[in-house]
Amino acid sequence: MASSSGSGEVATERRGIPGAQFVEDVQTYLAQAGLDVNSALAFLQERLQQYKLVEMKLLAQQRDLQAKIPDIEKCLDIVATLQAKKGSGGALFADFEVSEGIYSRARIEDTDSVCLWLGANVMLEYSCDEATTLLQKNLENAKASLEVLVADLQFLRDQVTIMQVTIARVYNWDVHQKRIRQAGAPAKDS
Repeated sequence: MASSSGSGEVATERRGIPGAQFVEDVQTYLAQAGLDVNSALAFLQERLQQYKLVEMKLLAQQRDLQAKIPDIEKCLDIVATLQAKKGSGGALFADFEVSEGIYSRARIEDTDSVCLWLGANVMLEYSCDEATTLLQKNLENAKASLEVLVADLQFLRDQVTIMQVTIARVYNWDVHQKRIRQAGAPAKDS
């Protein structure tokens, strides 16, 4: 059913998200798909719900990346500050979060390494140069992923719009056909 759209455009796909069909000629679409109106509407509504579910997942990923990028940038700033203060002879004082809303002050002596949380309760010690390289790579990857997600979301929103218009066209076509049948039927006297 994905390839027949009456005289509509051919559906495309983006990263596993199937493209929606714009149905120009509902009667041809129904005939080619071998569906009645109710079956077609049920299929189209199901596809629309699938799009909405994918959209929710992508929005959650987008929020995660948008929160992750400032954290990476903050880590890069901290490592750069440590490297800049290195060899100055003075200690660096920093406030850090112990727990949510609870902060403590730390005195940081000259150091050649930092520890980074990698996730899954894993922390590794890196030289400042290695940490900078790793964090810059992670920042670039996060920004690239965010760009792809934004494009995926735009594609998905376009598919949702096409699907909503298609559902409306099929529904309106059915209403129109029922009116034609009613107008052509002889009036019944009670």
